[in-house]
Amino acid sequence: MTADAGSVLLRDAREADLAAVRALTLQAYAEYAQVMEPSAWAGLEQAVRRTVESDSNAARIVAEHEGTIVGSVMLFPPSTSTYGGSVEAPPWPELRLLAVSPEARGMGVGRLLVDECVRRARASGATELGLHTSRSMATAIAMYRRVGFVRAPEHDFQPEGAELVEGYRLRL
Repeated sequence: MTADAGSVLLRDAREADLAAVRALTLQAYAEYAQVMEPSAWAGLEQAVRRTVESDSNAARIVAEHEGTIVGSVMLFPPSTSTYGGSVEAPPWPELRLLAVSPEARGMGVGRLLVDECVRRARASGATELGLHTSRSMATAIAMYRRVGFVRAPEHDFQPEGAELVEGYRLRL
């Protein structure tokens, strides 16, 4: 797939998109099964499935190219418990489950989705935006750092058998 970021449309997901978003997210995260310890992957896969299938109050944003959904992200409002009680609900919005189809990687889709989360967080009056990730997601971490996210280790948490889930924050 060849394109540029200008040919990608960002929009809110519709009910009819949810199966495609679920499939895309699971496909995008499946690569971590090869790099994580089996117990860490099992925990991540379960968390991804639970979150993507949830009926949450998060904004679901999709990136579409030529009529196909090639990326998605969830943006949770402030004070939402996004990790099932594993960590205290943050007072800022939190982006989760950034996913880009393998075919669309390198087109800037991930950056467009993160930038849209930043734009929406600012528009809502938020002064910070948070996210959590882990060391296996090195490509994503590099992009988050380029955007300006910084480590916030005081928001790390460690699920049993899983990798350390690292907190990051961006001052808006």
